Amino acid sequence: MNVTWKGGMAFEAKGDTGNPFVMDAYPESGGDGLGPTPVEALMGSLAACSAMDVISILRKKQQTVTSYRLEVTGERTEEGVYPRPFKWLKVTHIVEGPDLDEAAVARAVQLSDEKYCAVAATHRAAPEVISEYRVTRTTA
Repeated sequence: MNVTWKGGMAFEAKGDTGNPFVMDAYPESGGDGLGPTPVEALMGSLAACSAMDVISILRKKQQTVTSYRLEVTGERTEEGVYPRPFKWLKVTHIVEGPDLDEAAVARAVQLSDEKYCAVAATHRAAPEVISEYRVTRTTA
């Protein structure tokens, strides 16, 4: 993943797929609202990771899904105390379809949560984050 500053508080992220997405800050924090905030992107990636697993599992179980959305909520530490990590995150799956087997949906969500979703597993593992830097001096 490469992330490039695009001016202001906007940053473009591009991974191995080559598909870019822009993250920005809220206007009150100096951003222009050009994309989700990094925290919103974090929450969205958790939901999308799980959702892709669930859809894949339900297809294998021959379940017909006509509508599917997820709600991600969480609680962060108090404002003014930084870095304000999440205390918890909750992913609610809202799945619709004709004759959906509730047990199949429950099992798909469980398998994603416990076995397949790398984003959820990473949150639980709390991996060490290593920061380093390089400075390149330019000539005028």
